[in-house]
Amino acid sequence: MIPPFFRRLCDDAAVFPPGNAPLDVAVRQHLEYRDSAFADLVGPLVVPMDRVTELNLGARMKVALTAPAGPRSVEAGLRAADRTAGVTVVAIEVAVPDGTDIDALRTITQDIDIYVEIPRDARRDDIFDAVDERGYRAKFRTGGVTADMYPSEHELASEIYEAAKREIHFKATAGLHRAARNTDPDNGFEQHGFLNVILAAEAAHSGARVGELEKILAIRDEEVLARLVSGVEGERAFASFGTCSIREPLDDLVRLGLVPPL
Repeated sequence: MIPPFFRRLCDDAAVFPPGNAPLDVAVRQHLEYRDSAFADLVGPLVVPMDRVTELNLGARMKVALTAPAGPRSVEAGLRAADRTAGVTVVAIEVAVPDGTDIDALRTITQDIDIYVEIPRDARRDDIFDAVDERGYRAKFRTGGVTADMYPSEHELASEIYEAAKREIHFKATAGLHRAARNTDPDNGFEQHGFLNVILAAEAAHSGARVGELEKILAIRDEEVLARLVSGVEGERAFASFGTCSIREPLDDLVRLGLVPPL
């Protein structure tokens, strides 16, 4: 059984790098997750908006749609999802390419969670303010296929601090492969840990400043992190993170005693 604190922690992003699962394989695997002992750990299947019509489900499935082309692509994508049998859209994750704004999202009338990816440039504060004003959620990029896609501890701490200051829920995408901050043995990238992010979010909502959050994000001792997380009471401040391998975070949670053996 998945403890309530960890429910819906992991969004199933199997079709994205580095997993790159074929869509039919990802769907079949996701349906298996839904029938597994760890079903409560798993959030929606994350699918690119322009591929939603390729879904052939044979069952109802909750999906989150990504919109890398920006806010103006969302309305057409949602219409396509409405025409796709079995699809229930519960969230969209919208990028904001340079030169666009989020005003087009005002046309969305469906009751879904809207995540806006906060840009890692000079537009950050303006987009944060717009997300706050409109009641949306934030999405932080925490990794990718190249080293520059991983924010530093200071950058991620600043984002988490700004989200907490504005009382904005956030999710993360990419790079959170292990429980604790680590150096990837294959490519040498410095990677954030998902337990570090959970604890930093909790600390930020309790009033911690950026410097304190940096220290939390720098912890590499997974046993220390597990002990601190096990002491957190109430609901999780950090919404979820997308992962192309549900098994990796699950195995870490079980190994660290945060989730019972399944």
